[in-house]
Amino acid sequence: MLALLAVCAVSTRAQFVSLNNNELDKLQHLVVTDPSAKTRFNELQKIADEALNEAPNPIDTIHSEGRLAGDPKKIATSASLKDMRKMYALALIYRTGNDKKYLNKTVEYLDAWSKFNVPNGDPIDDTNLDQAVEAYDLIKGDLNAADNKLIIGWLLQTAQMEINKFKPGRETAYNNWHSHRLKEIGEIGFALNSEKYQRYAIEGIKKQISKNLLPDGSSIDFKLRDALHYHVYDLEPLLKLAIILKRATGFDYYNYVSEEQTSIKKSVEWLLPYLNGEKTHGEFVNSTVSFDKKRANNGEKDYMAGTLFNPKNGIGALELSEYFYPDAINLIDKLRNTTQSFPDWQLVLNTIKR
Repeated sequence: MLALLAVCAVSTRAQFVSLNNNELDKLQHLVVTDPSAKTRFNELQKIADEALNEAPNPIDTIHSEGRLAGDPKKIATSASLKDMRKMYALALIYRTGNDKKYLNKTVEYLDAWSKFNVPNGDPIDDTNLDQAVEAYDLIKGDLNAADNKLIIGWLLQTAQMEINKFKPGRETAYNNWHSHRLKEIGEIGFALNSEKYQRYAIEGIKKQISKNLLPDGSSIDFKLRDALHYHVYDLEPLLKLAIILKRATGFDYYNYVSEEQTSIKKSVEWLLPYLNGEKTHGEFVNSTVSFDKKRANNGEKDYMAGTLFNPKNGIGALELSEYFYPDAINLIDKLRNTTQSFPDWQLVLNTIKR
């Protein structure tokens, strides 16, 4: 761990997880020239300004995976995770305006989480940390040595715990858990310039594409859960990681086809008829996972067997895929019932990064 700290402490300012200087310049130009981009940016500005007057609310351990709605620990976790959007907004506004009060507040949030939060190695819990990693990636070149070391230590512990808890013989070694694990380790690896974690993500995504996704475009998670909800939940982290890897390595894992004839692109396309209204699907009818039934019995409507999949629940994956497939904006506009060029911040990022 100390050796990794030493390597990461002298990492370059390469930014593949967040936006680099050139992209930040493009963002500022886009915000001036496009009204909807400006609206999305102003939403983050408002979050950052409000966060300046608020205190961080870190939680000792994230508890979301495997817990029912109403569980006190899940409720407390949800409240704490509001910090993620705040620290990202603060970091972005700092980098676009260079006002040190936003930098100082971002550091306050990241330091608080680094000191108090103890990673548990659960990828479904840790997947919530995306915006903390992005915030760090945005400001890492402006941190003092002490703050940098503290935050790096927390992120390294998060990534290493994910690897330590990996169980090769279990379903979680190839279902949606592993998609989220690879995404989180990859984000941290490229934010910290850690070759070890970068390599883990790069080697892992090819195996995950071949084992988790199926030749017809569906996924192992869809087969196990009989739910498009989980197909989407699988695609989102794979798409996020594919974007980072395209930016960092130039290799296109979206269009990559495995020896088993599986690909992220094919699995996105398999989903499209359920998003555009050509097909419908009753969710969780034949799920093999007992927790799905527990959620239904708990009164969680979206998990009741037979409930039709809501196409709007696929917008997140579709917007991520738009980075690789810009024509997806047509279906996004239809689902969002809008004609705005940028109805969501992810689409602003796609345009800048592309």
